[in-house]
Amino acid sequence: MRHGDWAEADHRILAAAHAHGRRPAVAAAARALSLGGEHGALWIAAGLAGAALDPPHRTGWLRGTALIGAAHLASMGVKRLVRRPRPHPGAYPPLVRTAGRHSFPSSHAASAAAAAVAFAALHPPTRPVAVPAAAAMCLSRLVAGVHYPTDVAAGALLGAATAAAGRTWLAKAPGGTRA
Repeated sequence: MRHGDWAEADHRILAAAHAHGRRPAVAAAARALSLGGEHGALWIAAGLAGAALDPPHRTGWLRGTALIGAAHLASMGVKRLVRRPRPHPGAYPPLVRTAGRHSFPSSHAASAAAAAVAFAALHPPTRPVAVPAAAAMCLSRLVAGVHYPTDVAAGALLGAATAAAGRTWLAKAPGGTRA
């Protein structure tokens, strides 16, 4: 695929997803996910809750939470290097305010994917909740009109890779992972 083809696909997918934000319930969900996902807050809170509620695996939960933070920080570093502007607000009126003006990669997607990978490794019964919740977080960024699909895909890949790279570290925690 040529660059122009990618750009056109990005705009078409974004336009289709953003159009769903005209429905009040969908817009409200996108806003709530965006707020909860700011700086990885939702995922960090979930990891800290896991640490508090699962004392035998506390170290693993804290390490998983650290991997979520690392994925978020990595995405912020890449954002500062790439400096891709967010979708034009005239074409895609944003449903939420953003913490920064750069779009690539999506930090919400990075922390969400890192959480899904880490939580599924730490406690497999969380997989049916963590994976769809992470996917919803990723889609919310398109519905909100604040990221292109390639921003979200790159963020999700970065986050998943960060957590996957830390799986050995998670497994070495007292109690280990249960995957």
